[in-house]
Amino acid sequence: MKKILLAEDESAIREIIAINLTRAGYEVVQAADGKSALGLFRESPLSFDVALLDIMMPTIDGVTVCKAIREADANIGIILLTAKTQESDKITGLKSGADDYITKPFSVNELLARVEVVCRRVEMIKSAKTEGSDEVVSGDYVLSIKKRSLFENGNQIELSQIEFQILELLLSNSGKTFERSEILEYAWGDRFYGDDKVVDVNIRRLRIKVEKNPSSPKHLITVRGKGYKWIE
Repeated sequence: MKKILLAEDESAIREIIAINLTRAGYEVVQAADGKSALGLFRESPLSFDVALLDIMMPTIDGVTVCKAIREADANIGIILLTAKTQESDKITGLKSGADDYITKPFSVNELLARVEVVCRRVEMIKSAKTEGSDEVVSGDYVLSIKKRSLFENGNQIELSQIEFQILELLLSNSGKTFERSEILEYAWGDRFYGDDKVVDVNIRRLRIKVEKNPSSPKHLITVRGKGYKWIE
């Protein structure tokens, strides 16, 4: 059973989240402020799979908690719960080690999908370490699972969490064609109910980052009528 640390100072929101995560099969440990969250984490370090942290909390804010947890555990998944007005805090949080953020108000389905995706990433990191490697190499490109980063000839290419998930799937299966639905399920989770064209949008963004000529890609290839694939 996956274990989640939930830190949210609004009791009503915290209870709703906890109930739905428990129903989905997760073990949930609750904290009402940042200090309590850090205390619970430090009582049993490395035992949590995911931390859900509200940014605006008493005693210690969520971004500070995020940074402290990430320094102690490189593998744990961290998702920030934010308000729409906290754009700068989102960016700071992601730079401090968060994997993703959810903007309030959010649906239960969105929350569960985001948690599922992050849990999958945590499992892949653990599997990679067990197998003795945390990198996927394809020609000049190296995808670091631990750092959640892409490097081309040693130069880091900034990726969003979704872009990383897509490349993780494609690079790990170089030459194999994946349909939009398969990419969507891998990167967003099977509870995502949006338009699958969101895959196309992220592929275009990735091409700008990894292709010398995005309009004539050499690596991120469209297989007409089928989907996408990565070739060296």
